[in-house]
Amino acid sequence: MEKRCIIACKVLWREISYLISKSPFYYDVVYLDQGLHNEPDNLKIKLQKKITEMENDYSVILIGYGLCSNGIEGITSKKATLVLMRGHDCITFFLGSKELYRTCFDEFPGTYWYNTGWIETSVIPNKEYYDKKFIEYKDRYDEDTAEYLLEMEKEWLSKYNNLAYINQEITDETEYVKMSKEAAGYMKWNYKELKGDLNLLRDWIMGNWTSDRFLVLEPNDVLTASFDDKTIIKIDPVTEPPTSK
Repeated sequence: MEKRCIIACKVLWREISYLISKSPFYYDVVYLDQGLHNEPDNLKIKLQKKITEMENDYSVILIGYGLCSNGIEGITSKKATLVLMRGHDCITFFLGSKELYRTCFDEFPGTYWYNTGWIETSVIPNKEYYDKKFIEYKDRYDEDTAEYLLEMEKEWLSKYNNLAYINQEITDETEYVKMSKEAAGYMKWNYKELKGDLNLLRDWIMGNWTSDRFLVLEPNDVLTASFDDKTIIKIDPVTEPPTSK
């Protein structure tokens, strides 16, 4: 039996765990911390380092990242085939296609996305979080300063006016939906629930790699960004991989 490897953002852990249990291939999975898309240079370094570590043991490595602020641009492997889903970020993966993501982006601008993985692995805007931060700031400073700091912290969220929850229905998501609705009410955002689609992730794991939805990098190919509907493309010959710190 062929052994393959997945290197992915931790936000995908539920979907990956579910799908590899049904796969004909044996997979070892390495998760990187959620949030690295906020530090694209660091994401590139950590991802390349992990690829270099794993390429000696696996001929095929699946990369569970979209462009993610161009944090994957330049990745390469000297020995393994790398397989990526075409998409800007993980929301594409949860919705099932880059086309649906584009439709949602156009129809619901200013949307903050929630699902099980985001709630479990990241800090999400909700009443519980801000109540804790208020107590933390008040204990450190005073009440007026705490209120000011919270307002400053919330400022970056002013561009959002919708909360969309993606329900994959692979586990009981009742509590996650409740949390998302409460968060939308607290943030004064419109709430929308969308049914997720596992087909893109499923075909990625099952090996159904059509060129319109997946990018296959052979050894020494290099990934680069594309801002057309392909999203990511490969170039050749190989350049030096990101320097590890």
